[in-house]
Amino acid sequence: MLIRKAFKFEIRPNGEQTRKIKQFCGCSRFVFNQALAWQNEQYEQDNQFKFSYTKIANLLPSWKKQWEWLKDCHSQVLQQSLKDLEVAFKKFFSKSEQIFPNSRKKGLKDSFRFPQGCKLEQGNNRLYLPKIGWVRYFNSRKVIGEIKNVTVSQKCGHFFREYSNGI
Repeated sequence: MLIRKAFKFEIRPNGEQTRKIKQFCGCSRFVFNQALAWQNEQYEQDNQFKFSYTKIANLLPSWKKQWEWLKDCHSQVLQQSLKDLEVAFKKFFSKSEQIFPNSRKKGLKDSFRFPQGCKLEQGNNRLYLPKIGWVRYFNSRKVIGEIKNVTVSQKCGHFFREYSNGI
């Protein structure tokens, strides 16, 4: 039987890593808001238009050409932001949640997610995040199983990472 378990640890990034983490949060928020605005424009033109992750994901390369600074962010982070928007629309249209997806605001629930490519060195208390590098963390317990994804979030000025793994 597959058990999914999450582990949350505080990370200790250096100055450059903190800047990149904040930049990734900003890029993720920007792409989410751009996709939401694009979706609303499409819906105003055609009331039968439904949200499609693949259509919006195909816009990412043109957005990267339009806004050069999006290239500094890992592409999977941007794609996961679009997946989050897809989940928000599915919840809204399935009537499980009555709130239409709102745009994200800076400083409120800033986070981003890597679905793969992260490595963990528990002996050295280090975590590898693509395009950010090796980041130190407070290791309070042993992580068991294989890491499936890593979410980096900020709360009260501290950064945290959460592993979701399969045992």
